[in-house]
Amino acid sequence: MSPLFKARIAGVLYLVIIVAAAFAEIFVRGRLVVSGDAAATATNILAHEQLYRLGGAADLIAFACDAAVALIFYELLKPVSGSLSLLAAFFRLMHVAIVAVNSVNHFAPLVLLGSAHFLTAFKTDQLQALALVSLRLHAQGYNIGLVFFGFHCLLIGYLICRSSFLPRILGALMAVAGACYLTNSFANFFSPAFAAHLYPYILLPGGVGELSLCLWLLVTGVNVQRWKEQASAAAR
Repeated sequence: MSPLFKARIAGVLYLVIIVAAAFAEIFVRGRLVVSGDAAATATNILAHEQLYRLGGAADLIAFACDAAVALIFYELLKPVSGSLSLLAAFFRLMHVAIVAVNSVNHFAPLVLLGSAHFLTAFKTDQLQALALVSLRLHAQGYNIGLVFFGFHCLLIGYLICRSSFLPRILGALMAVAGACYLTNSFANFFSPAFAAHLYPYILLPGGVGELSLCLWLLVTGVNVQRWKEQASAAAR
């Protein structure tokens, strides 16, 4: 495949990631999960069970596309630095592995709030509390995954800035995105109260950077001639 075609495929997949992730996080969990209220959260999930399941499916679709984007970015940016491009792909794949396993915590409330016979050993309020605990664990698992994704964005930003076939402004935006993701995650780990003041504003630069790169790849792609020149220079 030509680098232009790879870039366009990456743009399409990135758009799917953005739409699916936004749907799952904002429209589903953001709408159904009531912070600190286990009973209200359980009621919302049971009343909109199919929507909640669809949110989990959207997450899994986004993770599958993420893995493909990691490999395509490796191929596109390998002429800039093979080792750093490989490291960036490794960080993104680590992110995918963590958040994919963490999806268990998204689906756990469906088990806890179900009507299985063995659950009669627990009281209703206990099951509701456990369901909210699962969602809290899901949020923490996502923050852990964002640490690896933040390092990926920093490396991608650096590689784009060093490339001759993509605009440097995209690299700067991705580097800022990576710094914001790392700040958000470590703030949640060490000072949740401070992180609450940063959220959701700390994530906005990340959205701008990723969406800008997505649209550029989708509409413009890469400068094929310069990509070939840099690939030839790297080979020599």
